[in-house]
Formats: sequence, C-alpha cells, structure tokens
Amino acid sequence: MNRPLIEAAERIQDKVFLGGPLKIFESAGRNQFILLLKYGLNPHSKVLDIGCGCLRGGYWLIRFLDPGRYFGIEPNMDMLEAGKQEILGDEILNTKKPRFDSNDQFDYAVFGESNFDFFLCGSIWTHAPKIQIQAMLERFSEFRSDGAVFLTSYIRTEHEKDDYMGNKWVGRSHASDQPGLIKHRLESIKEMAGEHSLTVRPLAPRIFGRVSWLAIE
Repeated sequence: MNRPLIEAAERIQDKVFLGGPLKIFESAGRNQFILLLKYGLNPHSKVLDIGCGCLRGGYWLIRFLDPGRYFGIEPNMDMLEAGKQEILGDEILNTKKPRFDSNDQFDYAVFGESNFDFFLCGSIWTHAPKIQIQAMLERFSEFRSDGAVFLTSYIRTEHEKDDYMGNKWVGRSHASDQPGLIKHRLESIKEMAGEHSLTVRPLAPRIFGRVSWLAIE
C-alpha cells in the first residue's frame, strides 16, 4: 500500500469529490498506468488524459513521463486543483511540467499540440452521451500520432433498451452534484468508431471491476 498516496486521497476527499471510492483510488490509478505500459508507454510518450480529475492516474503517469509529456483535461477545477496540490505538489509540477486545461468540449487543440501517442479516458464514457463520444473519436483521429491508441472505460450492455441515447452527461461533474452512470452497447461504439475508420477491441479480463475497457486504434 502506498500510504502517502492514500493519505493524499483522504485529504482530497475532505475537500472535493474524489471521483470514485477511496478504497480503490490507488489500485485504479496504478492499473491505468500498467495498462498503458502494456501498450508500449515510455517516458517520451505524449499522453492526453481526458477527464483527469484529481489525478488518480496522473500520479503515476506524470512521475514516469519526461517533462512536458503529460496533458490533462478536467472541467472540474476544484478537483484538479486539489489533485495538483495533494497528489503532485510544487516540486513535481515544476520539474515535470504537466499541462492542464479545463474546457468541457473535449477540445484537444487547446494545448497547441498534436501527435499524441496515448489517449486515456477513464470513467468518462460511463457518463458521456454518444454525441460527446463521437466528438472524442473525431478529435482522436485528428490529433493522434501514427500508432496511437485511445484507451477508454465504459459500462457495457447487451440490450438496446439500456443503450443510452440521451444527449446529456449523467453523473457528477463541474456542473452537477447528482450521481449517475450510463451504459453503452459495444455495437454502438464500433459503429461510431467506424465512421472515422477506427477499430475497437475489447480488453480482457475486467481488471477494473464492473467497467470494461476498450482499445481504439
């Protein structure tokens, strides 16, 4: 157990929404890091963390990556600032030089960068409507490097009646304190990805509990 990390998460939870249960804060972030390593993450990789929250995954990634190679988007500024203070601290911020933006449009152009190698999207598609998923996939096609991969989690359903077709975000966010989760059919995601000539591959086993992960390339 990484006691300093757990204590930092406890302090964050006293201030803001942690983004998930405290008991899995360490393991969830670590598992995300391991997943990227399995796909070839190296210190010089350029990583875009979509919905980086209070830096559950950023804790591991920012320390591993070379300076200036981590980019995080998080509209909930209270969560992000708590993470920067408690998870990173001034020394890591100054030496690793991660860059952040708070736009809620999943706009990857805000950094003035392109050719991202990894797109990490944990606990976003469990809340995002398909119109937002389509936007993320379109921008992935535009801002990816050769060989880039988009790794995302979602809650899978086999039933059309449970396939979320609304246009609004469901769950806590910078604009709402109401909890909630949604489900998507794998076939629906494949159809959206196909519009951008992308392929979708389910990852197994389910090492993250109830959610499933996809690799999109």
